[in-house]
Amino acid sequence: MNAAGSLFIDQGFASTTIEQITTLAGMAKGSFYLHFATKEAVAGGLRQRFVDTLLQAITAEVERQADGDWTGRLAAWVIACSRGYAASERLHEIVFTDVPPPSQDGLTDNILIDHLAGLLRDGSAAKAWAIADVRFTAAFLFNALHGVVLGAARTGRADAIASQLVDHCFRVVGLAPA
Repeated sequence: MNAAGSLFIDQGFASTTIEQITTLAGMAKGSFYLHFATKEAVAGGLRQRFVDTLLQAITAEVERQADGDWTGRLAAWVIACSRGYAASERLHEIVFTDVPPPSQDGLTDNILIDHLAGLLRDGSAAKAWAIADVRFTAAFLFNALHGVVLGAARTGRADAIASQLVDHCFRVVGLAPA
């Protein structure tokens, strides 16, 4: 998958052949087909790895915050998510836009939204904020952050908007801006 990801980024999904992937990976085509039926299946694997890696980075940053520091935990979630998207903007574009997932369900139902909803639910239980519908709020925040960060990353401004992202997320949950 590493070879495929590099080639997709360097020359685009459509221009990359399975032969190029197997040559760069140092494997036989037959071995490739033991793991992936198509080039699109490789993109699906890269898509899943992207999401899993991003969730690991977010979780690590959130867990670095003190227990009970709900503003710190929410800010850490927002910053880690935005950095992850910005750092992999081109790969994201390939595996989610050039080779889109089979459905758009991920815009409202994915493990990143699940994680954010859990954080919002726990913060609500601790009275850090009061959110009537944590799932709706998590999906709303995720999609807003996702769109804004990817747009800013394309123009090299992702780091510049980090504090704005945190401030807006804080406002949505009823906190004063950072």
